[in-house]
Amino acid sequence: MDMEILKVDRLSFRYPEEDRATLDELSFTVKEGEFVVLCGPSGGGKTTLLRHLKRELAPVGTMDGSILYRGLPLAELAPETAAAEIGMVFQNPEAQIVMDTVWHELAFSMENLGLPPAVMRSRLAEICGLFGLEPLLYKPVHELSGGQKQLLNLASVLLLQPRVLLLDEPTSQLDPVAAREFIQLLHRLNEELSMTVIISEHRLEEVFPLADQVLLLSRGALQAAGGPREIVGRLGAGQAPAQLAYLPAASRLFLGLAPQAAAPPPGASPLTVREGKAWLRGLPAAGAGPAAAPHSAATAQPGAAARAGEAALLRCRELTFRYAKDGAEVLKKLTLSLYPGELLAIMGGNGAGKSTLLQLMAGLAKPQRGKVELGRDIHTGYLAQNPLLYFSQDTVAAELAQMAEYAGLSGEEAQREIARLLDIFQLQAVIDNHPHDISGGQQQQTALAMVLLLKPDILLLDEPTKGLDPEAKERFASTLQLLREQGVSIVLVTHDVEFAAEYASRCALLFDGAITAEGSPGDFFGSNYFYTTAVNRMVREWLPQVLTVKEAIQQWPDSGSRS
Repeated sequence: MDMEILKVDRLSFRYPEEDRATLDELSFTVKEGEFVVLCGPSGGGKTTLLRHLKRELAPVGTMDGSILYRGLPLAELAPETAAAEIGMVFQNPEAQIVMDTVWHELAFSMENLGLPPAVMRSRLAEICGLFGLEPLLYKPVHELSGGQKQLLNLASVLLLQPRVLLLDEPTSQLDPVAAREFIQLLHRLNEELSMTVIISEHRLEEVFPLADQVLLLSRGALQAAGGPREIVGRLGAGQAPAQLAYLPAASRLFLGLAPQAAAPPPGASPLTVREGKAWLRGLPAAGAGPAAAPHSAATAQPGAAARAGEAALLRCRELTFRYAKDGAEVLKKLTLSLYPGELLAIMGGNGAGKSTLLQLMAGLAKPQRGKVELGRDIHTGYLAQNPLLYFSQDTVAAELAQMAEYAGLSGEEAQREIARLLDIFQLQAVIDNHPHDISGGQQQQTALAMVLLLKPDILLLDEPTKGLDPEAKERFASTLQLLREQGVSIVLVTHDVEFAAEYASRCALLFDGAITAEGSPGDFFGSNYFYTTAVNRMVREWLPQVLTVKEAIQQWPDSGSRS
């Protein structure tokens, strides 16, 4: 019989001066060695729950119920045991790093536990080999990309050899390939070391099939719990669009195309691309689908040439940039243009220079060679990857009021604009909260609302969907579309392939310091092997340029009979 490593019984929690409980009578158990996935809307209580499981990070407020770790109350564990055996990787990598260089950061936690130098050196060598951190070992942490910082945080936690690993949206700042490798590393730790993993995620394509148990939280309550296929069956029977969005693409496509989708039999739903493709091959209409059109590298690059005669709002001309005089070039003669009304999505690997390019566009840094040209009377608004950089007040309301004053809005206009943005981002419930006490997704939305109060002509967004749940992403996409209709052009740096595929008008790939491919989403993603959506990988044999579940359901042969 598997031992329960965690038991949560009727756990409730309310932050000070809050009317609504953030956690509402949660009860569940986690067996040793299980892989548990937490999912649900932003602000639903996932981060608060994880912080309760990591005793040192438990938030201040009123708590009821109990948490047992290996049969003992969590509060009664020895400090050394609690620190070493339960590790946590935060949602915001900046919040976890305390030292100046990578190797100092890796050694910090072991020094605090008083481990002998020989043990520290041995563990350090092992973890650096596993994570490929040797080239970064003596690098200042401020020079690391967001994804590299997240890998550093995971390595730092694993050096203490924990029994339970808690992760709060750890892949939100990783590119698709790195995210897949990160999740597979967690799977290896779970399988080979029997490490218990509890992970909160909005990007569920990779983690959902690995789960032993899925917990769906909404408004602090447990809406559903069970194995992944059991969850698909239950949510499929309910057909609630808001909840279906938390399922993998293969499961959503199955529920959209299968005649019996109203009540899928247990174990019938595919969870992975391989299972989804195998199921599609069994459909009668699969043989009647259009043949896959051949793709070449050239098909990914029509975007700029097609608009060459049009005046650009912003033009980057042969930008070259390095952080140190004798450092490596981050950007190498990069050329890129933004045209009126566009939503340009820039993608690329961690450390490729995407955030650096956005800072050059915003005028926050200057290239050593080349120049950024802005149209006359064109103003930019910049949203950095870390929303905490924007907060200096005690409440969300005060942050927005201060930014409205900075933007020069009159009292009545400021109230009207703030009310409109609060409605768009659904932030009314947290208007009186401290910005540091709300969820990562809500922090992202608050910072974006502050930037929008400046009414920029060009919006420069660095990972804006990080921490957003599927519903919030749809509202965010509607906001971007509304801004485009009002004449705002948008540059979006993102690792969110699905979001870029569905909403961008043009996509570009940054590699080796330059733009190596650009084009419409269909051309761009349809010609990629890894850098594409899960749906495209499933259906490209029949529908090579289809990128989303909605498109696949609409265009699948004989899909009309299932609609």
